Amino acid sequence: MTHKQKIFLLALAAALPMVGIWFFEPISQDKGYHGFADGRGFLGVPKFMDVVSNIGFVVVGVLGMWRLGKPGGAGRFHDPREVWVWRVIFLGVALTGLGSGYYHLEANNQTLVWDRLPMTLVTTPIFAALVCERISVRGGLALLGPLVLAGVGSVIYWGWSEAGGRGDLRPYALAQYLPLLLVPLVLGLFAARYTRASGFLWAVGWYALAKLGEELDGGIFALGGMVSGHTLKHLLAAVALYGLLRMLETRRMLVN
Repeated sequence: MTHKQKIFLLALAAALPMVGIWFFEPISQDKGYHGFADGRGFLGVPKFMDVVSNIGFVVVGVLGMWRLGKPGGAGRFHDPREVWVWRVIFLGVALTGLGSGYYHLEANNQTLVWDRLPMTLVTTPIFAALVCERISVRGGLALLGPLVLAGVGSVIYWGWSEAGGRGDLRPYALAQYLPLLLVPLVLGLFAARYTRASGFLWAVGWYALAKLGEELDGGIFALGGMVSGHTLKHLLAAVALYGLLRMLETRRMLVN
């Protein structure tokens, strides 16, 4: 398969969900979404475990920005400009911790906006980072701004639609899941320029476990009443993101 054919296949794989989702009815926010299993407070902090478990995001985000910002921090990239995509990602990780913690203090649609906005600074730039690494640095950097704007716009659109009584999560679902679903395709189609490329797949795997924990929130909490599935979601997602940081720190550049 030629390079142009691979690009066409990737573009087609991205375009089909972006077009197809509009053939479905608008997806409104589940009214029971904010009813998390662990409502215990501690030290005056409501829903303590769901709030403080976001510290992992803040730690990983700050650690990532610090390590990539050190002198020589861009030395692990073929092109030093690639580091800017990862700085956006780890900034988004830190802000996600703050936004999610704020949301869980008083969970409702209005505070949920501040949880979801920074998450789009993580999910959408990951695709731009992969484009930089596997296809074109120039192309990945060109995609970074539009992808981030699309992600942020999807949350703003959802908030506006919910306020108008006709909530629609379709654009946000695309912004959150489509970049991650395209990761295996990019890894399979385009040659690696670094070792430890499987780090991306491990991160997707850990994030899938985190989402499973979210879905089994009450069931996990019922097992012993110690920790809920949603708290585990925060911790597992932070592990996934730390794995990406370790990948960046320990990989080696391949001759291309």
